[in-house]
Amino acid sequence: MGRQIIRTGPRRVAFAALFILAGFGAPPVGDVFASSVTKSHGLSAFGNLKYPADFKQFDYINPDAPKGGTLRLRGIDSFDNLNGFILKGVAPEGLPIIHATLMERATDEPDALYGYVARSVEYPADKSWISFHLRPEAKFNDGSRITADDVVFTFNILVKKGHPQYRIIFADVEKVEALSPAQVKFTFKQTGKQTGNRDLPLQVATLPVLSRAYYAKFPFDKTTMTPPLAAGPYVVDKIEPGRNITYRRVANHWARDLPIMKGRFNFERVHVDYYRDRDIAFQAFFAGAYDFREEFTSRNWATQYTDKLPVKKNLVVRETLPDETPSGVQAFFFNMRRKDKFGDARVRQAIDLAFDFEWTNKALFFGLYERTNSMFENSDLAAKTKPTAEELALLMPLKGKVPDGVFTTPYLSPRTDGSGRNRRNLRKAAKLLKAAGWHIKNNKRVNGAGKNLKIEFLLFERSFDRVINPYLRNLKRIGVEANIRVVDVANYQRRMQQFDFDVIIQRYIQLNTPGIEQTTYFGSKMADIPGSRNLAGIKDPAVDYLIDKVIGARSRKALVVATRALDRVLMWNRYVVPQWYKGEHNIAYWNKFDRPRIKPRFDIGMLDTWWFNARKAAMIAAGKAPPKPN
Repeated sequence: MGRQIIRTGPRRVAFAALFILAGFGAPPVGDVFASSVTKSHGLSAFGNLKYPADFKQFDYINPDAPKGGTLRLRGIDSFDNLNGFILKGVAPEGLPIIHATLMERATDEPDALYGYVARSVEYPADKSWISFHLRPEAKFNDGSRITADDVVFTFNILVKKGHPQYRIIFADVEKVEALSPAQVKFTFKQTGKQTGNRDLPLQVATLPVLSRAYYAKFPFDKTTMTPPLAAGPYVVDKIEPGRNITYRRVANHWARDLPIMKGRFNFERVHVDYYRDRDIAFQAFFAGAYDFREEFTSRNWATQYTDKLPVKKNLVVRETLPDETPSGVQAFFFNMRRKDKFGDARVRQAIDLAFDFEWTNKALFFGLYERTNSMFENSDLAAKTKPTAEELALLMPLKGKVPDGVFTTPYLSPRTDGSGRNRRNLRKAAKLLKAAGWHIKNNKRVNGAGKNLKIEFLLFERSFDRVINPYLRNLKRIGVEANIRVVDVANYQRRMQQFDFDVIIQRYIQLNTPGIEQTTYFGSKMADIPGSRNLAGIKDPAVDYLIDKVIGARSRKALVVATRALDRVLMWNRYVVPQWYKGEHNIAYWNKFDRPRIKPRFDIGMLDTWWFNARKAAMIAAGKAPPKPN
């Protein structure tokens, strides 16, 4: 059992681009002068770029990797839209590879971008604007040149007709203008001497570039199964709606010789088959129906691989890779909009106390997980100790507005002895419910109006039943009526976007450099926007204040301080029941691939740095074990 991940927002494309990075190059020491303009081949958050202007390729690729072969992947359930930038519909896995962005992420740096469609950038010390110089060779895949007008169009159409979150994210962009066919300038609103949103330059740098001419013929705000014109290294080749999709590599892609692209995107085709049942998908992997899977279910990883014939014959490789990215948080999210149930923090704490992680981890997860105690687990951003003097300086203005524990101790999720007899925590939970006005009547909790305390856990599949059912039994012991409702993915997506749920499971994957995405997760202005990622419906001025501190941090040290302060307030307010995390990738794949000697720190690198080995594939077809990978 691992992560039940339903991606909110413009799935798999838009926010992959927008939230790859947060932050921007640190200003020079001393006064800020708008006349001082920096010109660069890349952008970074708070320090120097790893790669110089004349770099040849990323360190984690093989520049001589051969092109060819097919990578076969799997998707879950279905898809119905090839426009991943709008609220409607579900986009297929892999869709980002058809798009090109202004700049490209280096996955061996926490937060650095290098020129892609844009060959260079320039910006003043006060960060009031950023200008991108486009490459003359940059083209859409119909051969038409990418111009500054396309970039302006992209920004405007996303804000006007894209997912509602774009309007919030780019609210501080004052204007976008094409200075020439090859230069586009973004001007930002100012707060004091600098733009108030440190993230904006990086966010606009990770914008995909859409074709103005193409969308003059096709509506942008409608779902579609027509492959869109884009500028990335792949195009949509074949499609069976809802069942599978095949991407084909663009043979003479305009960016193939750029430093950011050498040795990358080596597969001739990427094919994704969709499965509605996870168990069937699991068995299909060992039957050779697809090539690679990351395993999120602990029971499978512990018991269901080693006895499989392809594993025994060394046809399938099973390994664990380090995960250096923040794990973020996976949790049961309360819908705080339902104040009659969850408005009182004592009720939320009582429900938290009823979840027995230690027993769950031992009995169901084979002890493979750690309990989550932070919104920023597996990183230096998590608040793990008493608040420092710097943190307290940020927190003291909130005295009386946030829980007292924020100022004294780190948040720790409730613990048990793992026996399954969670009596001490349940007694404490019962007292909290009584203090909150929920009394026992006929073995059920009722309030002063005689209304029962009922909670529904909304799911889209049954795999979580074995975790939640013991939880329901504990809740019943303290008088809370709780049940599971399982709906299909389309209905689940609709109810999530409309906030039609009591409790939902979600994972927020945090960035190495947090920024504006914290507003989309936890900000008041996002709480009531349909499709928002603020699933809990948090509306707390204290949280908004600390998010502003995170966004405005001008050094890594200041960012860590602000993020830890935010973490404390979020966790002590008990907006979620934290679940678990594991700082590793459990992967399995058919041994017909090779990969670079160096793995990128912040990514598995499978899709864009591995390559197909025809000799190994032939050996597998003959039932022979290929040599193990390096």
